[in-house]
Amino acid sequence: MKRPDFTRTLIAPSVLAADFANVGAECRAAAEAGADWLHLDVMDGHFVDNISFGSGICEAVDKVTDLPSDVHLMITRPDHYLARFLPFASNITIHVEADCNVGATLARIREAGCGAGISLRPGTSFRLIEPYLDQIDLVLIMTVEPGFGGQAFMPEMLQKIQAAAAARSERELAYHIEVDGGIYAEQARICIEAGANIIVSGTGVFGQPDRRTAIAALRGGEG
Repeated sequence: MKRPDFTRTLIAPSVLAADFANVGAECRAAAEAGADWLHLDVMDGHFVDNISFGSGICEAVDKVTDLPSDVHLMITRPDHYLARFLPFASNITIHVEADCNVGATLARIREAGCGAGISLRPGTSFRLIEPYLDQIDLVLIMTVEPGFGGQAFMPEMLQKIQAAAAARSERELAYHIEVDGGIYAEQARICIEAGANIIVSGTGVFGQPDRRTAIAALRGGEG
């Protein structure tokens, strides 16, 4: 598998914030506005206190643009449901807190030719994901408690971004550092400064009247 290029800042609008009555058009508009990936938050109502969508929406999104689909499985048993998402995903991220063999599940993702990601809740110590850092292509730092959009960014999570960047350098690894939760242009700036290179934003893109300007601002450019 090709090693990730973490030297570029990528913008991954969260489809959870799109207008689901027009989700195909929304995703195409994000692509045309300069998005690099599309982020898909799958929630089962058990691992987090919300239900979002399943593999059918992921399949539909995959059909309407050529952008990579970045699937975040906020579900209790990602190992059980994994096969349903693999055909429509470029990356699949699972949680270290999930009720499964995390290492074996990450291995299955990579064996399928998909990028493998590991994530953790804000209250979970970064130390819990350290054993998996040489098995992944992406670390997702949640900057809000996962489950709902519209929450305020938690600045104390910058320490985890810095820890992920330090571990990558010290262990000579190559993985993306992605951040998700309450991120607009200012939050994106400080996350990038801390070491993140993938910015997930829902209302920061889909909730804006000029999405091209919003994406440019998240990337750190002029609108």
